[in-house]
This record gives sequence, C-alpha cells and structure tokens, in this order.
Amino acid sequence: MITQTLIYYLSQHPSIVTFRWSHIQSWGSTWSFVFTSIAFYLAFCALVHIFLQIFIKRGRAVPLGPIPAVYSLFMALISAVIFSGILLSAASEIQETRWFWRRSKTPFQWLLCFPLGTRPSGRVFFWSYMYYLSRYLHMFRTFFTILRLRKLVSFQLVNNSILTFMSFLWLEFSQSFQVLAILLATLVYSIVYGYRFWTAVGLPCACFPFVVNCQIVLLGCNVACHVGVLLLHFMKGGCNGIGAWWFNSVLNGAILFLFLNFHVKMYLGKRKEVISEAMGEAEMMKVTTVDFVIYRGNISFSLFSFPCGDCDDGILQSVHIDLMQSKKMSDGCPRYFRASMPRHSYFLPLLC
Repeated sequence: MITQTLIYYLSQHPSIVTFRWSHIQSWGSTWSFVFTSIAFYLAFCALVHIFLQIFIKRGRAVPLGPIPAVYSLFMALISAVIFSGILLSAASEIQETRWFWRRSKTPFQWLLCFPLGTRPSGRVFFWSYMYYLSRYLHMFRTFFTILRLRKLVSFQLVNNSILTFMSFLWLEFSQSFQVLAILLATLVYSIVYGYRFWTAVGLPCACFPFVVNCQIVLLGCNVACHVGVLLLHFMKGGCNGIGAWWFNSVLNGAILFLFLNFHVKMYLGKRKEVISEAMGEAEMMKVTTVDFVIYRGNISFSLFSFPCGDCDDGILQSVHIDLMQSKKMSDGCPRYFRASMPRHSYFLPLLC
C-alpha cells in the first residue's frame, strides 16, 4: 500500500503526467530569469565576501550553529526524492512509449538519446524541472563556505553557475542524456549531503577524501555517457537537442578542467604546507634527514634520522613512526603519529 502510494505521487500524479515546460506557466523558465539569477548569485557572493573582509577580523569564522547540518539533511532528502521520482518516471515513460522507438533503440539507449522531435513535457521533464529548481538551493552552500572559511572559491561559483545553466538548457531544448545525468547527479548528491550531515552532527569522518572521490566518480560517469550520446547520434539517426548537447559538452569540459585545476592546486598547497611544517619541526629537533611518503593522496613522514650522540663515529639512528600509537582526534582521523627515541618522544603531523 505504501509502495503504491509513493509510486502514484512520484510518477502517476496528474500534475506530473501532464507537466509541460512553458515560459508562461513554469516559474524561472525564461532566459532573462536564469541569466539574472546567476548574475545576482555571483554579485551577492562577492558583496558578502567584501563585507566580511571589511567589518570582521580576518580569519575569524562566522558561527552558523546547526544551520549547515540542517541544510545538508534537507538537500540529501531533496536529492533522494528527485532520484526516486525520475527513476520511476523514466520506467513509466519507457513502458508507455516503447512501441514508438523499440525497433531502433533499447531502453538504455533511450535514456541516452531521445528520439528526434521529443517535446519537454511529461514525467521525466517534470523531475528535470524539479532538478533545475534544486540547483538554486545548491547555491546556498557557497555562503556557508564564505562565512565559515572566509574564502570566495571561484571553482564553486563557476561550477554552480554552469550546472544551473545546463539544467535550464536540458528543459529548453529537450536535450538527450538528461535523464541519466540527473539520476547520477542526484544519487551522488544524496550520498554526499548525507555524509556532510553525518559529520556535521559530530559523527566520525572518513579518513580519505570522500566527497572528492564521489565527485570524480560523477565526472567519470558523465564523460562515459557523453561518449555514448555521440556514438548513438551518428549510429542511430540522430538524438534530440544535439545542438544544446554540444554546448553542454563544452561546459562539462570546463567543469572537469576547473575541478582538476582546483584540487591539484589545493593538494599541492597542502603538500607544501605539510613539508614546510615538517622541515620546521626537523630544524627545531635537530633532525638531519626527513623522508616523505605519499600514500593514497596523504602525505606522511615515514622516516626521521636523528643525530645519535651515543653512537660511534656519529652514526645516524633511524626512527620509524609507530602507527599503533597514533593519537586520535575527535573525528576519528589520525592527525599525529608518535615517533619514539630511546630517551624522547615526538608527535609528528599527518594529513588526513
């Protein structure tokens, strides 16, 4: 009974079945609205950042309390609802329209490549519209970054702007590939925001870059799907909205470039910071040699060589980090590992 009710409200409700993308009836459906909204988003973020720089001491975070945790939970639920809705709606659309295209396409090919002449109406486009509206909710996370970290991250601004504009193009041109793109994106968003809520309430975090790995998986799946759309377009007689798809591909390429550039710079910056910190520790403790090991993206100190006054001819003594004696922080991630000497102990930093 509950299952049937959910199916009805997610894929069979009259407002879903009879949906039609229209500049008159659909809120936020005009070109002027999407460009104005994105411009306002960028300008307002810049103004908030400048205001904080002028009136609040540099480096001091603005306390937000439980707001980020509540926001993460809300976005996880919204993403899960959109994922469930478009999954059930796509199954219903395939079942009802398969007679029209079954001789030329399989259901999976239909998800990648809409038949020529497809109009932005029906179940899947209703959930595509919901996804488009949810993109404006994703923008609020930028303000959390500005308030808590006191940084204006250009990648975050550009990424949100491009994704919002792309979701508008999907509806405006009935673009192929959008069903799979929304399924993949909302699945990843529900997991990522659920994880952010998990850590925001004080539960242990993963000792690896969980969010970055999810983003890499999403980008990889998008690239594979774009290749599939291109092949089907030339092999199956064309896909609907292919002009917008080409532009979409350029924007996705820009996102991929910005993503790699941002995270490579961030990783190298952290690496330099840790190495600089280690060399400072080494100089303070009279360490002559420091060896670094990069393991699964983390930088650790595997071997420290200390001058040994009790050894003949000044032979250096090697000290290995004891992983069993790691100091755990409140989030469960090891931040420091203890290296023991015969007479001394040191706590050495590790990126988590």
